[in-house]
This record gives sequence, C-alpha cells and structure tokens, in this order.
Amino acid sequence: MKDILHITLLYDFYGELLTEKQKLVYEMYYQNDLSLTEIGEELLISRQAVRDQLKRTEKILQQYESKLQLVQKFLKQKTAVQKIKSIIEEMEKEEHFSDKAKYNIETIQKIAAEILA
Repeated sequence: MKDILHITLLYDFYGELLTEKQKLVYEMYYQNDLSLTEIGEELLISRQAVRDQLKRTEKILQQYESKLQLVQKFLKQKTAVQKIKSIIEEMEKEEHFSDKAKYNIETIQKIAAEILA
C-alpha cells in the first residue's frame, strides 16, 4: 500500500511531464483499477507491453523525484506544518493570552489547515 501511495504522489507532482500514452496507461492501471490484460485489450497491445510501459513510467517518475526531490520536500513541509499545528493547539489551552495573541494563534491555525488541505 505504501508503494501505491508513493507512486501516486510522484504522479501528482510529475505526471504532466509524461507522454500522453504513459499517462493513459498509468491512469488506467492506478486510477481506474484495470488489470494489465484489460488495458492491453483496450489499447490493442499485449499484456506484456502494458507491463513494460507501466514499469518504464514508474521508473521515469522515480528518476524525476531523484533529481528534483519535490515529493520529499513536500512531505517534510507537511510534517513541519503538522508539528506547528500541534504546538499551536497546545498553546491554545493556555488562558493568559491577549486578544491579539489569540487572534494570531487562530490565524496560524487557519494557515496550517490550508497548507494541510
């Protein structure tokens, strides 16, 4: 399951860099949950050709990530924002904040929620 989530993130970040055929095969397999045989029948190619295309596409996505590391940076930022949100939630339990501080805490929470959405 972790591999599917990872490849999905890679596709979200780098999918537009793929050819139309690569995108089509990827989407049919991962998003439409079609089997290799079903994709082959739909595209009038062999099951093996579909498998090869899918593996090449996955390798290309991995190579993009290896060079650009956008997914890795995204995941680090998401973790950092979740930590900020957690700290703010703890701070909010305190009752001795000024109205301005309370407003700032609410603003930070809204920003964090937007980033994590």
